[in-house]
Amino acid sequence: MNNLIWFRNDLRVTDNESLIKAMNGKKVIAVYCFDPRHYEVDNFGFKKTEKYRAKFLMETITNLRANLKQLNVTLFVFHDKPEVVLPKLVKENEINNIFLQKEWTPEEIDVFDAVIASVPALVNFDESFGQFLFHPDDIPYDGFEKIPDVFTTFRKKCEKYVQIKSIYPSPEPKEPTNLIETTTKIPTLHDLGLRDFSTDSRTAFPFQGGEDEANNRIASYFWKTEKLAYYKKTRNGLIGKDYSSKLSAWLANGSISARTIYWQVKKFEKEVIKNQDTYWLIFELIWRDYFKYVSLKHQNKIFYLGGILNADYQWENSIEAKENWIKGNTKEPFVNANMKELALTGWMSNRGRQNVASFWSKELEQDWRVGAAYFESMLIDYDVHSNWGNWMYNSGVGNDPRNRRFNIPRQASMYDANGKFQKLWLQETLF
Repeated sequence: MNNLIWFRNDLRVTDNESLIKAMNGKKVIAVYCFDPRHYEVDNFGFKKTEKYRAKFLMETITNLRANLKQLNVTLFVFHDKPEVVLPKLVKENEINNIFLQKEWTPEEIDVFDAVIASVPALVNFDESFGQFLFHPDDIPYDGFEKIPDVFTTFRKKCEKYVQIKSIYPSPEPKEPTNLIETTTKIPTLHDLGLRDFSTDSRTAFPFQGGEDEANNRIASYFWKTEKLAYYKKTRNGLIGKDYSSKLSAWLANGSISARTIYWQVKKFEKEVIKNQDTYWLIFELIWRDYFKYVSLKHQNKIFYLGGILNADYQWENSIEAKENWIKGNTKEPFVNANMKELALTGWMSNRGRQNVASFWSKELEQDWRVGAAYFESMLIDYDVHSNWGNWMYNSGVGNDPRNRRFNIPRQASMYDANGKFQKLWLQETLF
């Protein structure tokens, strides 16, 4: 049997069920498509993927190709639509099985359906849930529709009943004869219609993409500096690379798995220290899982104006408000500093994200989906479920039972008491 691994948001060789399964084939190849639709302008006027995440992705694919080569598996890379690419690869390589990570949001489903329709009916598709901490087969709920709409209820029940699965090891290499020469190239930013850039020296995320870099980050943050032991105390920081784990970007495109991080935390707790700080990183992984389950339960409603609550607010759509928010030209210096950081680096702290989202949706009362779409475009660590789930939560149309609103001057005084963060980013004009 000849197998193909179709990589999407699972860009790693360790703890990758699809790869493990595919490696049993007589012949094994892999493919990644830079889908042109991901670099087009969306309905809200933003490029779906801007330069920061695109560069991180290109670095990730470069690393994935090298790591697959060590396994004698060729990664074909195309700047084209999967439904155009895969039928050709299937025909040329006489593929019997296609292995991939399961996705369930509408754009991914549409592409998957188009691929199924374009390859011979005899080709078998094998999907794996590879992006969870709590595997869907193990959660204590009879169907996704039973997932509670309050996070704490979900967390406590899953922590009580779910055993976290072990990670899949890196597979044994194929025979060298399996490695096929390919002339397919990883596109440049210019190829994707994006501008090249130099990394801003002030960025809190100065890292590169790829599984190797994700492992390097764990080696540094967990083992070399032992910063994990202080994670909860520092996680609301604003400046520098070590106030939080920064693992979200590698998690988002699947260059590291949630389970890999979980078991590294457990090892740290055994060998160094176990405290509230170490638990809190697992707590954040559970939040990430939860938004994926909310998405599985509510499907497309996470993209609706009324959110999962069908809330009927009178949202505004001011072009001036949008431009001022994006440029960091609002009445709130703390919001402005965070928005400029995002525009210049593709990164923003968790504390910043909550404040600028609350300001956009609760203070300005603007269509929350515009904010979510802007984040989708700009963030290096964009994850569809966490992004849209958090935006619903902060905008009063999601999973926040208290529907809280941030007092932004108070937040600034608490988390940037000396104004250091605001000074760092407000010293220049954007655009």
